[in-house]
Amino acid sequence: MLSHPSAGDVLHGLAVPGAAGGFKPAAVLLTISIVGTTVAPWQLYFQQSNVVDKKITTRWLNYERADTVLGTIVVIVTAIMITSAVAAAVAGTHASGHYTDALAVAQALRRFVGPAAGAMFAILLLNASIIGAVTVTLASSYALGDVSGLRQSLNARVRDAKGFYGLIAGLIALAGGTVLATDPRVQGIITLAVQAACGILLPVTTVLALLLCNDREVLGPWANGRWQNLLSLVIVLSLFVLSATLMLTTLVPSIPVVPLLTALGAAAGVAFLVLAPLQLARATARAPVPGEADRLHWRTPRLTLLAQPPTSTARRVLFWFLGVYLGASSVLLVVRVVRLVVG
Repeated sequence: MLSHPSAGDVLHGLAVPGAAGGFKPAAVLLTISIVGTTVAPWQLYFQQSNVVDKKITTRWLNYERADTVLGTIVVIVTAIMITSAVAAAVAGTHASGHYTDALAVAQALRRFVGPAAGAMFAILLLNASIIGAVTVTLASSYALGDVSGLRQSLNARVRDAKGFYGLIAGLIALAGGTVLATDPRVQGIITLAVQAACGILLPVTTVLALLLCNDREVLGPWANGRWQNLLSLVIVLSLFVLSATLMLTTLVPSIPVVPLLTALGAAAGVAFLVLAPLQLARATARAPVPGEADRLHWRTPRLTLLAQPPTSTARRVLFWFLGVYLGASSVLLVVRVVRLVVG
């Protein structure tokens, strides 16, 4: 309200993608960073760990889904409001299209709108930082607890789960110390690099999660259906297009981004047309899905009782491809970050 964003501009920005100065390599890096920070890989596993920690059974799982959908809507609406307010505030100024870090955004709001706007943005950033610190460290503690055998649950008392709570406290202290000990510009580069890394990791973690979601021995009647797998295929291919764009623009900075995106998008479309029928045929060949009563009473067997996943040529090729992709994209991301630091 203080910056008076235009409803028409907001609707146009939501419907027509664009970037100040055009889609250049820097815009690609920022785009994949936004994807990585909005749908971070750790969120996929934090969600299931949190469901277990809340002791939510299958009977109440749809309520958890509704909670997730509601939270997603709130996050998206809030992000649109913040982006629209900042864009309207800096429109026509030297700050437009020259994002550096969150501090510069707060300073721009204070300068072009007023002290209240800058203070409100700082409060929102502090709130987001606290939520991020808690959830990321909790997700990391869940993961480390799983591999180390530590008892992990927020329902446990501190004296009964010292290792779990110690991990949370230690990770928060490490993150806070890193922030206090580094220069603000370096913090911005670290944040951008971490978010871009999340965007690169997201296709891999999504594929691994999908393998679990299609394992009927693990999920039984809750395994993915046809439309879920088709939607997931679209999402994974889109993420690979973004990652491939980042990799190629790092190798060849002068390459035109829009034609590259068009070519990669066309290749992804062809891949979808090839993979979608195979996925549908695979789903049709499965055993019949149990009824709703079985869904309500299903419990995943203990890990020791689960059979080893079948090994196939297709799965080996998939893992080989994911490994090559992850290694190459990680190296190229380091190259891009080094260029940012040197530049």
